[in-house]
Amino acid sequence: MKVNKGMKMPIYLLKGGHIVDPANGVNRVGDILIRDDYIEAIDPQEIPEGAEIIDVSGKYVFPGLVDMHTHAREPGQEYKEDIESASLAAVAGGFTTIVTMANTNPPIDTADRITFIYDRSLTAHCRVYPVGAVSKGLEGEQLAELADMAQAGAVAFSDDGNTIADSELMRNALAYADQLDLPILVHEIDPTLAAGGQIHEGRVASLTGMRGIPAAAETAVIARDIDLLRLAGGRLHIQHITTAGAVELIRRAKEEGLPITCEVTPHHLTLTEEDVLESDFDPNFKMMPPLRTEEDIFALRESLRDGTIDAIATDHAPHALHEKDNPFDQTPFGVIGLETALSVVWTELVAKGIISAEDLVRLMAVNPAKILDLPAGTLSVGSYADITVFDPDARWKVDPKDFRSKSQNSPFIGRELTGRVAMTIVGGEIVFRK
Repeated sequence: MKVNKGMKMPIYLLKGGHIVDPANGVNRVGDILIRDDYIEAIDPQEIPEGAEIIDVSGKYVFPGLVDMHTHAREPGQEYKEDIESASLAAVAGGFTTIVTMANTNPPIDTADRITFIYDRSLTAHCRVYPVGAVSKGLEGEQLAELADMAQAGAVAFSDDGNTIADSELMRNALAYADQLDLPILVHEIDPTLAAGGQIHEGRVASLTGMRGIPAAAETAVIARDIDLLRLAGGRLHIQHITTAGAVELIRRAKEEGLPITCEVTPHHLTLTEEDVLESDFDPNFKMMPPLRTEEDIFALRESLRDGTIDAIATDHAPHALHEKDNPFDQTPFGVIGLETALSVVWTELVAKGIISAEDLVRLMAVNPAKILDLPAGTLSVGSYADITVFDPDARWKVDPKDFRSKSQNSPFIGRELTGRVAMTIVGGEIVFRK
């Protein structure tokens, strides 16, 4: 991460902001004093000489957001995104920490490639943590060297982008990762049920004759992996759930006391298969898993309230214009989200009273940090000064010309949103200021 080493860092006082810090039970107006890399005081009795006072009255002050599901595309596909550009997009969206997936080219499946990500992150604008692959080459046949990657600093293991279809391999991965005290993050789409599918298997697929991906493609693999979790132990995190059936399976597993967590994306919380139809099959509405139904969205939103869903993650998946500018059935799956996630969640969930600002911080900062054991998600005195300042009254239209990502494949282009990041601070340094 870029830091002004060798230079005296400024002292900042964020004055008069509405501090929301669920980790410490804080939800009130106050001041935050930042010195060097750390939070020195909340509501300090004295202001140090030379401190720069930044008036943030009327704005929210959150712990820096944590995205536990980012595809930075480096190494191998830097024309879509790289760690530098992903970090620029992240801080513009209020994320001070991103966790990068292993499905690069070559995959992050060895200790030296974990080290490569950390080396590249030295010039990034936010904190970057790598996930190592579960299987060698992401081929789903043989376990990668999990212990070596853990020692090099992998924060979890995942073949995201690929389902671990081999049940014995999945069982062994859970057991091995358990010994390393790291979670397995899983992409749960049955490859045979989903083969050739382009959208959700439902009304829109029936109308168009396009091959669909049934909800059972998700629930079948989740049910299997819950059984394997009982058998092998370990910690299981289900990525980007989309269906009411998935919610019910995970809720029951949690009631049983199994160590299982899950995430949902902003697009699966706010868009449906009908949006694919209404967009005239805009390729920016094609993602994996596909957009589902209103009934699924209702179930997902209810499970945000009751705690079944632990995190909101972007699944930021950049693709170049020449890849997305094709007929719907020939374009790759995936959409970007780092720069719009916070505003979409605020507009569609917080502003409409579905979740609170405190819930948002818990889902987008506290819980992701807790699941992956990262030093983030809090505004505690002595913690890293990783802070997101958010203006809830700002109104803006999503314009791809403003993106800091190298790619523009967002389903929210042209959407009017309420609330926008005003400032992002990483390690006491202002890295984004609107």
